[in-house]
Amino acid sequence: MVSARVGRGAVLGAVALSLLAVPARAAPGEPDTPTATAHPPAALPAPDTAGLAAALRSAVERGAPGALARIDDHGRTYRATSGVADRATGRAISTGDRFRVGSVTKTFSAVVLLQLADEHRLALDAPVNRYLPKLLPDDGITVREVLSHRSGLYDYADDMFADSVSGFEAVRKKVFGYRQLLALSLRKPRTNAPGAAYSYSNTNYVVAGMLIEKLTGHSLRTEYEDRVFKPLKLRDTFYVHPRTGIPGRYARGYLTPDKAGDPLVDATDQTVSWAQSAGAIISSARDLDVFYGALLGGRLLSPARLEEMERFTRVNGTTAYGLGLRRRDLPCGVSVYGHTGVVQGYSTYAFASKDGSRSLTALANTSNNASASAALAEALDAAFCGKGGRAAER
Repeated sequence: MVSARVGRGAVLGAVALSLLAVPARAAPGEPDTPTATAHPPAALPAPDTAGLAAALRSAVERGAPGALARIDDHGRTYRATSGVADRATGRAISTGDRFRVGSVTKTFSAVVLLQLADEHRLALDAPVNRYLPKLLPDDGITVREVLSHRSGLYDYADDMFADSVSGFEAVRKKVFGYRQLLALSLRKPRTNAPGAAYSYSNTNYVVAGMLIEKLTGHSLRTEYEDRVFKPLKLRDTFYVHPRTGIPGRYARGYLTPDKAGDPLVDATDQTVSWAQSAGAIISSARDLDVFYGALLGGRLLSPARLEEMERFTRVNGTTAYGLGLRRRDLPCGVSVYGHTGVVQGYSTYAFASKDGSRSLTALANTSNNASASAALAEALDAAFCGKGGRAAER
């Protein structure tokens, strides 16, 4: 089933939003901070709802059991779905379904630490070992380098999931302590000297979770709830680790096997203990739209801390990374801000415009399927570039 509809109370016509001009390209791994544009702000075109629905159909055609997307835009809501939430029952997927957000969790963790910086309980350029003595082998690794994936700490997950299905089954019900995960990383050489290069690593956000708990004296769940979930009234957002279930109504998640032709693996029930503060949050499309809208709109951090979050390092030709925040430069010249998330069974794109006025969350309930994930990227173009936005840049 495919649906695309506009929410009640929608106002027809395009919404005027300020756009961030795409900056000059820095080399991968180099600072890439946007500068003021010499051009006047343009208006975002209306979302391409037909293109949005087509992107989700494409994800299903490429192997996802189901896909969903929601756009929130100045009080208007656009929804689209395709396929099923549950292969066993055939229940159609819904934009109200909850799901595991994977590495979108990293933005939540970064927000909590940046709030602590706002409270003068943390200095971004201080060494991690100031707060967690002797935790890391190098006193030169700073909090900023951890949050920006420039610490050089090896990603333990690379080894853990070298074989995706057997690796997953080995940890599906396992409960790890933070230090166990860090120890897996420290067995390997660092990928680079502190600050020398960008190298994405879940280890960094395990360290972020340790910092949150040490500095506050509270559990990660408590800090997420008190600082983000409750203030924003995120009714579908939970951190239930190490429990294995998803509360309420949810889409089941399916892991694509290593061998082509093998059946999908239902990966819904799992502790996600291998990820924790790097990837274990559960949420919904509505809640992620609210979260990124609030973050980019300045409701969660001071202007100074938000500006630091948006100091980006170029990753490749289309993406850059700040502090727990990605910038993605779309083919039509629009830049959007948020994060992608992959955890066994689920692939998520959650992004918003520079001022948070328009936000999109798109999900495919499968993982380890690059083709289906690429279809979610097409949903970004439909949401922020409008009809013909991609063609206009060719």
